[in-house]
Amino acid sequence: MTHREFLVLSTIATAPSPLTQRALAAQTRMSVGSVNEAVSNLSDLGFIANRRVTDEGLEALEPYRAKRAVLIAAGFGSRMVPITLNTPKPLVRVGGKRIIDTILDAVYAAGITEAYVVRGYLGEQFDQLLYKYPTIKFIDNPLYNEANNISSMVVAKDLLQNAYVFESDLLLRNPNLVTRYQDRSNYLGIPMERSDDWCFQVKNGVIKHMGIGGEGGVWQMAGISYWTPEDGAKLADDIPATFAMPGGKERFWDEAPLTYFADRYKVHVRECSLSDVTEIDSFRELKSIDPSYDC
Repeated sequence: MTHREFLVLSTIATAPSPLTQRALAAQTRMSVGSVNEAVSNLSDLGFIANRRVTDEGLEALEPYRAKRAVLIAAGFGSRMVPITLNTPKPLVRVGGKRIIDTILDAVYAAGITEAYVVRGYLGEQFDQLLYKYPTIKFIDNPLYNEANNISSMVVAKDLLQNAYVFESDLLLRNPNLVTRYQDRSNYLGIPMERSDDWCFQVKNGVIKHMGIGGEGGVWQMAGISYWTPEDGAKLADDIPATFAMPGGKERFWDEAPLTYFADRYKVHVRECSLSDVTEIDSFRELKSIDPSYDC
C-alpha cells in the first residue's frame, strides 16, 4: 500500500460518514485525480467497497494503528512564573480547561487506549487527572531537576513504538491532528517564512536538519511527533546513547533521531498551522490568551 493509498484508506476508515472524492481530496490534501486513482487501487485490493472500508481494509490498517501516547510533563516551566510556583505548567487552566486535557481528550477520541504521563516537578498533582482519565499511567522522572527533557524520554524509552510523543505544555486547538493511524514517523511542523523558535529544514517532505531559528521557508517545530514500530525500537537505544554522551543531560530528546543518529531515521514533516497548536511560552502570553489571569 502506497502512502497515498494509506491516506485515503485511513481517512475513509475514520470518517463518521461516507466521503465524496472531493471531500477526500480536501482532507488528504491530494488532487481529485490522485484520490480517484487510490480509490480504484484500494477497491481492486478489496479494501473498500461502496465508499466504506471492508474488513480486509481494516486488517490492512491494523499495523499502522497508534497504540499509545507519551506525554512529557516533568519540567518546572520557569517562564510561566508565578503561576507555576504552585502548579505544573501542563495543569494550568486556559479558559477553564487544563492545558494537558486538550491533548488527552484528542488522544482518547482517536481510540488510543494507552496514555503515559512522564512527571517530575510537583508530580503528585498529576494524580488529579485520574478522576477524568482513570486508565492513565504515570512515569516518574527522578532527574527532571538536573537534566533536560531527554531524561524524561530515557525513562519512557520502551514505550515509543506505534506511539505519539507530546510536549504537555501545548494547547492543542485542533484535536483532529491526533489520528488513529499513521504510516511513517513524523513531526508536526508549521511552515514559516521566518522563525526564532526550533525549526526544521525539510527536503521532499523529509526533515534534514533541526536548529533554532531560520528564514526562507522553514518549518517551525510544533512539539508533537509519531514513531513507527521500527523507529520506536531504535529510539529505545539511541535516546539513552545520546544521554550518555558528554553533555548529554543538557540535550533535547529530539536531537537523538534528528541530529546524533539522523542517518538511522527518515522522519517526515506533517503540516499544521499556528491556529492548530499554541505553546504558551510565558505568563504574559497566558494573560493575553486568558484575561482571567490579568488581575
